[in-house]
Amino acid sequence: MQLTPKVKEILSWYESDNPGTKANLARILMEGKLGGTGKMVILPVDQGFEHGPARSFAPNPAGYDPRYMFELAIEAGLNAYAAPLGMIEAGAATYAGAIPTILKLNSSNSLSTTKDQAVTGSVADALRLGCSAIGFTIYPSSEYQFEMMEELRELAEEAKAAGLAVVVWSYPRGPMLDKAGETALDICAYAAHMAALIGAHIIKVKPPTATISLEAAKSTYEKYPVDVNDPVARFKHVVQACFGGRRLVVFSGGEAKGNDAILNEVKAIHAAGGNGSIMGRNAFQRSRQDALALLESIISVYRS
Repeated sequence: MQLTPKVKEILSWYESDNPGTKANLARILMEGKLGGTGKMVILPVDQGFEHGPARSFAPNPAGYDPRYMFELAIEAGLNAYAAPLGMIEAGAATYAGAIPTILKLNSSNSLSTTKDQAVTGSVADALRLGCSAIGFTIYPSSEYQFEMMEELRELAEEAKAAGLAVVVWSYPRGPMLDKAGETALDICAYAAHMAALIGAHIIKVKPPTATISLEAAKSTYEKYPVDVNDPVARFKHVVQACFGGRRLVVFSGGEAKGNDAILNEVKAIHAAGGNGSIMGRNAFQRSRQDALALLESIISVYRS
């Protein structure tokens, strides 16, 4: 596999990493229809933990079978497939080497009243299953945020030593943030920056809205304004928060929405210099045919 100049440039940003970790990052970046471009589309399927099986898979019952998710990601030509332990184990042998996988090591569920996640997998599991990376969620603003960050630090250290990449879901939530605050521009940028500071190779955040949430930050944004009404400017600010664009950042697709809304968001991410999308429910809750068509349209935007 000949690495493209763009992928070589991206790998050069990760100056402390060993050849194994860089090789696994390269596996993700060189995979699929966007291979070599520095852009990524990843299929994440951890929603069964988060929302329950019916809420996740009833709209497209084929999704109850984990093998469907492997096949969807492979047929669509995506860069990677991310899921908790059981889902990757269910197709690990059949699809070994067919697509890079990311083992999600912690998960929450809808029966919990706390803003926390349980560690449900290990670095040893990721190595055993041939994964390219581990994934981990932190909740900045949660009352458990520091414990989550400490868990991530230990797991990231172990993963990097073993030659795996680290993907961090940085989702602000907790008692000081209302629903609007969780996706406010300043909070999304802050969450992305925290993930970079903790040592993430790939950072996943939600698309930022036009809101500025933190009172302490409002005067700064008044003095150094971002055009909050321009989605490209908002995404560009989050990219800037990821070490000036020297850390890979992808944006979640969020709750189910129409194709036009998704593609408009993707166009803004691409124009802002974001590295791609991590598209879950908006892909696997559609029929296979509709999901493949949508994913092809998303890939076409990032390829342009």
